[in-house]
Amino acid sequence: MEISSRNVVEGTARSPHRAMYKAMGLTDNDLNKPFIGVCHTGNEATPCNIHLPRLALKAKEGVSDGGATPREFSTIAVSDGIAMGHEGMKSSLVSREVIADSIELMIRAHQYDAFVGIAGCDKSLPGTMMAMARLNLPSIFVYGGTIMPGMLNGQELTVVDVYEAVGAYDAGQLSLEGLKAIENTACPNAGSCGGMFTANTMASISEAIGLALPGSASPPAEDDRREKIVYDTGKACVKLLEQNIKPRDILTFDAFENAITMLNAVGGSTNGILHLLALSNEARIKLTYEDFERVRKKTPHLADMKPGGNYVMNSLDKIGGIPFILKKLAEKKLIHDNCITVTGKSIKENIASMKIPESIQQIVKSVENPIHSVGTAVILKGSLAPEGAVIKTAGVEMTRFTGKARVYDREEYAFDAVAKGEIEEGHVVVIRYEGPKGGPGMREMLATTAALVGQGLGKKVAMVTDGRFSGGTRGFMVGHVAPEAYVGGPIALVKNDDEITIDIETNILDLHVSTDELEKRRKQWSPPKPNYTTGALAKYATLVGSAAQGAITSAKL
Repeated sequence: MEISSRNVVEGTARSPHRAMYKAMGLTDNDLNKPFIGVCHTGNEATPCNIHLPRLALKAKEGVSDGGATPREFSTIAVSDGIAMGHEGMKSSLVSREVIADSIELMIRAHQYDAFVGIAGCDKSLPGTMMAMARLNLPSIFVYGGTIMPGMLNGQELTVVDVYEAVGAYDAGQLSLEGLKAIENTACPNAGSCGGMFTANTMASISEAIGLALPGSASPPAEDDRREKIVYDTGKACVKLLEQNIKPRDILTFDAFENAITMLNAVGGSTNGILHLLALSNEARIKLTYEDFERVRKKTPHLADMKPGGNYVMNSLDKIGGIPFILKKLAEKKLIHDNCITVTGKSIKENIASMKIPESIQQIVKSVENPIHSVGTAVILKGSLAPEGAVIKTAGVEMTRFTGKARVYDREEYAFDAVAKGEIEEGHVVVIRYEGPKGGPGMREMLATTAALVGQGLGKKVAMVTDGRFSGGTRGFMVGHVAPEAYVGGPIALVKNDDEITIDIETNILDLHVSTDELEKRRKQWSPPKPNYTTGALAKYATLVGSAAQGAITSAKL
């Protein structure tokens, strides 16, 4: 095994370095062991992450008991829920890159030999996994865990129910007291949003792709098992170092196919597409939209999960979690179960070693009788999105929608129009200049989409944007339109009352405007001034690429 930390602590020239470590309580015995970083994204910005410093202590215990020296450090995490619906959401996707970059810098600077990455909120999961692939040191990802559902009048609630309640209140369908009751009960404790939203989607993927211990994705944040999971992860990371198994040994093309299969089987967030593209870039694996569609078309949608379905992650955990789904997929040869994982064993071997219950339940359907015969993370292309766009079809009853455009050049304008009741049945709400460069940062539109659903328009209107959607979004909502408006994509040329068609059976997203008219509009179009000219957002806008390639930042020479 490679022990890079010896560059820091061995020899007389490193006496000052050892002195600094001894100032922190380490002994010569500690310094003679491999150093394993224990990174977490703990903060008081969000319930998803508030408990992570406590979990990091258990991971450190596991590292120590495994025979290595743990070194804890933290990085940022943006709360998507609290950043939602205002300027703050522009920082969310940017934080994915900052998280990956900051972990890289900490590991490289201190020459750690391996690391455990603990994350809770949406972008912290892929950001941590991206750092693992980039550094290619033995490392294991571990999720902070889902929040328990809130309970009101016998109904399970998530934060998305609060967003939708706002729309119901604006439409006069819910009293202020009713809204307050939902607000007060929806989020009862620590943990990430409870449905199959982005955090739980990426946690599920972390098991399927092999970067996390089997069974680690579904136990709730406040469950006693969560501390054992992070302890076991710390201990397993020492063993992984001894075996010299690195992320790129695990992140093969077949492993990415397994991840795409899981994304579709659980009806996961469209953000999963964006993040897998970014992760594949770090792993040096070529992954395209065509791969997503090919795998989707042979993957049944099995798990009846919110927001499109009826259950939360805690419910899935009670019947066996992600291993239960992996077993079903493996039995029908729908995944590559020979892929190696961070246990040092294959998925097949992991499944065989686990006690996975076969109880009577309604949450995960059989492969023979799925919710949908094909997956739910659909790629669209057409005259409005030549490079592509995405839509999640879990819970969507329509297969085709044609309507007249209502165009807004930023999310706030669209939300105000929804709140004022200006959006009517048959409209296609177009929100543009919210792409990776144009926003910048590709804001999520949950506040607006949830308001539409809350007003009863969820099945009567559609939305198209070069921004993103929360994993909590449901309805006929198309995001990641590329090329984006800011770089002159066709979405920049749409006018009010233009007709737009979305067809998920033929994978079409078309603008019904003649090429001559579009060319005329293009000659009259000019890019707007950037929203930021200094700071992190301006830097990101300069470096970021298309959503069709994962909205990754690149500084290739």
